[in-house]
Amino acid sequence: MFEQLLIPTAETSPRNSSSFVRPRKGVIIGAGQVGMACAYSLLIQNCLDEMVLQDIAMEKVEGEVMDLMHGVPFVEPTLVRAGTLADAGRDADLVIITAGASQKPGETRLNLLQRNVEIFKHLVGDLVKYCPRAIVLVVSNPVDILTYVTLKLSGLERSRVLGSGTVLDTARFRHLLAEQLRIAPRNIHAYIIGEHGDSEVAVWSHANIAGMPLIEGVAASDRAEIARLSQQVKNAAYEIIQRKGYTSYAIGLGVTEIVRSILRDRASILTVSSLIDNLYGLEDVCLSLPAVVDRHGVQRIVNLSLSEAEEQQLQHSALVLREAIAQLAL
Repeated sequence: MFEQLLIPTAETSPRNSSSFVRPRKGVIIGAGQVGMACAYSLLIQNCLDEMVLQDIAMEKVEGEVMDLMHGVPFVEPTLVRAGTLADAGRDADLVIITAGASQKPGETRLNLLQRNVEIFKHLVGDLVKYCPRAIVLVVSNPVDILTYVTLKLSGLERSRVLGSGTVLDTARFRHLLAEQLRIAPRNIHAYIIGEHGDSEVAVWSHANIAGMPLIEGVAASDRAEIARLSQQVKNAAYEIIQRKGYTSYAIGLGVTEIVRSILRDRASILTVSSLIDNLYGLEDVCLSLPAVVDRHGVQRIVNLSLSEAEEQQLQHSALVLREAIAQLAL
């Protein structure tokens, strides 16, 4: 009805012409607290041209889409739609999976395992069928095991299936150190590796500011403080869940950092979860190590020279995950 208001010119190229650049398209499966935190963060940081939200609660998804779209006039334009991989989500560049049962107060991430594996069995088939070229980012917990499940069920190249891993744990680690040192978290280089969970490993041997190792400036009498900080990082999610029932904002921002590195080909080093083989004595397990993330997914793993204790802890973390994986019927 408004066609007469906009007059086409001879220079205007049709959208299906060869000169048209294909929009960046992403699907978020799961419109719960985490999924919507991811959607909001991706929207306001202009990461996608088209965003599709999928959830079994279709009416809720439609409401979320309306709410987001009403805010688009305040940000860079993004088309937000409700749909599924089979319709609106076809041929997406990126699929983010946040669907699954939520973690209950006092429940470990590994206890979520079997409930969420069954959900993934239904999702992965559609993902491969309708988005064969997509990079898949798993956020649902237990993220390392579900990343492994997604990789094995999909048959996709290992570089194209990654999990959010310990990106958030690493951010928590840097935040706590920044509070202690009274400097900006971005100026602290420190990693949490291994499982995103109770067996995660704080890599103190490589924690540094301006190239100066932090561990060298810590007196033996303060080693208890190191242990306390490591434990505080590990228990952060449990404490937040105890207080508000779930975590959402920080993981939404963490996922956005991963997405920006993929879609903008940044080659950032992030502690995402990916398949590890023949490194530190680990075989056939998905866990987090600092990795180079670009438009192809996970391209390279940083070969950290870990201390003997850290390497033993990493191997224990892998063992915890392998034992859980062994219980699965994939």
